[in-house]
Amino acid sequence: MGINIIAHRGSSKAAPENTKSAFKQAIKDQADGIELDVHLTADNQVIVIHDPTIDRTSKGKGFIKNFKLNELKQYEFGSFFDEKFKNEKILTLTEALEIIKNLSFINIEIKKGYNINQGIEEEVLKSIEKINLKNEIIISSFNHESLKMIKNIRNDIKIAPLLYARLNKPWDYAINLSAEYLHLYYKLVNKEIIEKCHQHGIKVNVFTVDEKYDLNKMINYEVDGIITNYPIRARDLLANKNLK
Repeated sequence: MGINIIAHRGSSKAAPENTKSAFKQAIKDQADGIELDVHLTADNQVIVIHDPTIDRTSKGKGFIKNFKLNELKQYEFGSFFDEKFKNEKILTLTEALEIIKNLSFINIEIKKGYNINQGIEEEVLKSIEKINLKNEIIISSFNHESLKMIKNIRNDIKIAPLLYARLNKPWDYAINLSAEYLHLYYKLVNKEIIEKCHQHGIKVNVFTVDEKYDLNKMINYEVDGIITNYPIRARDLLANKNLK
């Protein structure tokens, strides 16, 4: 059995989230893959950032949808974490994929709401197509209509609905959505849910698991992947169980 260790926004406890430094650190930490978040700029460029604004992770203010890419490139996105990262620039999805393309697993989370990131699905797929990726690519989102759109455009792309809620039969929900994965909040899963999903051909990645007790529990549940801010910690626990 293999469990993928997926670095949440890169190694985001060691470097500023969703940046080149965080992604490179995740590679050093021997993560199997990266989870990253994407938004769309005013000029339809897909960029890697979690929030809909730049307020928290830069010294600027404003909604991403109101900035063009060249305007966002004027800001730095590292000193909020530590001054030594003050030269970090925001990445386009294409730039990020170039950095992490040799990892075995890439999870792109689409952020989409009523008035943001309309049309982001096609742009994300264009970014993926620009790079010769042989990795396992999964597109996830809390916006499940967005995932349907991805499948309608490219049926071969794997999708994963993100769920904070506990569904009665989550595997049926995934099957109805034509999803290959479920991304479930770790506090709402148990071994039976994982086993039932596997019986129905659905893989399960859990988020966002950081403490040793919880990591061990997810390993014992035999999930398919663990999204974590501490990939080294998860890797060490896996190694101790001889599961990797």
